[in-house]
Formats: sequence, C-alpha cells, structure tokens
Amino acid sequence: MSSATAVAHPNLALVKYWGKADSQRNLPATPSLGISLEALTSRVEVDLVDGSDTVELDGRPIDARRYRLFLDMARRRCGIVCGFRIRARNDFPSASGLASSSSGFAALAAACVRAAGTQLDEAELSALARVGSVSAARAVFGGFVMLPAGAERAEPLALPAEWPELRVVVAVVTAAAKPVSSREAMEIVRLTSPAYAGWVAASPTLFNVAVEAVRARDLGRLGPVMRRSYHHMFATMLAANPPVRYWLPASLELLSAVERLRKRGVSAWETMDAGPQVKVLCSAGDVRQVVAALSEACPWAPAPIVSAVGLGVRVAG
Repeated sequence: MSSATAVAHPNLALVKYWGKADSQRNLPATPSLGISLEALTSRVEVDLVDGSDTVELDGRPIDARRYRLFLDMARRRCGIVCGFRIRARNDFPSASGLASSSSGFAALAAACVRAAGTQLDEAELSALARVGSVSAARAVFGGFVMLPAGAERAEPLALPAEWPELRVVVAVVTAAAKPVSSREAMEIVRLTSPAYAGWVAASPTLFNVAVEAVRARDLGRLGPVMRRSYHHMFATMLAANPPVRYWLPASLELLSAVERLRKRGVSAWETMDAGPQVKVLCSAGDVRQVVAALSEACPWAPAPIVSAVGLGVRVAG
C-alpha cells in the first residue's frame, strides 16, 4: 500500500460563500472570491490500508463517518476500493473561523489522489475537494480564486505574484472551536432566516465588483465590498431562529480599531468568516500600523499573524 503527503493554505473568502444550492452535492448558493493565506498551513498524510477509514486531526481521533461522502467519492474517482488512514495537522487553530476545512480538504484530496497513483488536473482536484468542503474548491488554487454560484469547481483569478504587496493580518481572539459548525449554521440560516433570500440575491453584484477590484489591484474599491459581504452574511445569522452568534467582545474591539485606522487615512479593510477571528487586508507598507492597532485593541491576544498571498495545494516530498 502506498502513501502521500500534501500541504495547502486556507482560502479566506473576501466575498462570502454562505449557503448551499444543493446540499447533497455540496454546491454553493452564492458566488465567492477568496485569497490564499501563505502564513497558515494544513498538512495531511494519507496511507492506503486494508480495512476501514481512520482520521486523526491535530493528534486526536475523528469519527471517519463525517468524511464518508468525500472518501467514497475519492475512491470512485481514483478507482480504488481500499481504506484511507488520514493524519491531518494545522499550524493554526482548527474549526475556529480560520477556514481550516478549506485547506484541510484541499490537502486531503491531493494526498488521496497521489497515494492512489491517479492523475487529476487542478480543475478536477477542485471538484473533488468541494465534496468535502465548498471552500476547499478554492483552496486547491493559489492567489485569488473564484467559485461561481452552483459551480462544481473553482477558477483562478490572479496569481500571488500579480499583487505582491498585498498582506492579510490575522487577529486570533480565541483558539477554541466554534460552538456551531459552519455547515449546521448555514442550514439554520437557509431554513429560518428572513434575510437569506436577500443575501442570495445581493451576492452576485458584490462578487462582480470585487472581481473587477482584484483585476485592477484596487484595495480601496475591494475593501468596502468585502465589508458589505461579511456584514450581510452575519445579518442572515442574527435573523435566524435560533440566532447564530460567532462574534466575541474582542471581535468588536478589533473591528473598531480598524475603523479608527481608516479615519487616520490607512487603507485597512477587515473581514470575518463564520467565527470570531478578524482578518485585515492592507499593503505591505501599512502592516506595522495595522499590527500595532490590533495588538493595542487586544493586548492579551497572541501577536497578529501577517500573511502574503499563498500558493495552491501541493504534494510534499
């Protein structure tokens, strides 16, 4: 039996995916635009084994039944019938709002395919990764990546070298796992939130503006669209029954700190995923000011992480 290891970086959505058009096929209801974070990494080792699937994440066993749909699809796609022994590790907090499922399933897809001796191009690998996590379809590619509504695979928009001065500053306010998974929260919102239909209708316009802003390397245009996207996403959660609340008091302190930076003329623009962490886009020349402002807002938190735009998934070794 053979083995393989792959690494991937989480793909941070700037225009958010939130909700499924088809839950069985794991297809997104809204278009999304994401950026790969070089400073954060998921590493996944896969061994082909005789017997049942086993999964270990950050040294802890995970119920492999949670991965069954993906692993069964991987077996069909690779033409194999054996089991997978999976050992995954993130160098950042898992399941905490840092898109760990995107990098985790992108790396898992690449490792499974390589261990099976199968050849898939990036588009095919993106479609396979999506079965595990919609956002993983984007994490297969590096740089800036698009995932249209209802799509099976993502599409690259811009390579990391095309916006080399852009940075993402990540402020981690807690390493704890989210109390409600993104998958569960999306279903609550889809089924109960009166704001959901408006979210789905408005997202394509935000997406189109953001795509043009990335093509123009225009952070001053991209930033306000990012803010509208994440605020609208959280509005759907707050209107759900029961409401889904991921923000912590520290999250609000950080958001206020970024607003104060903009009032001082610093082009710093924040976003949040389904979790309490805050990420700020800025130019390399403004990183020092952004880090100082975030550290002052939450002096007890770990030092903010500064990331350049990252590469796509790759097999290690």
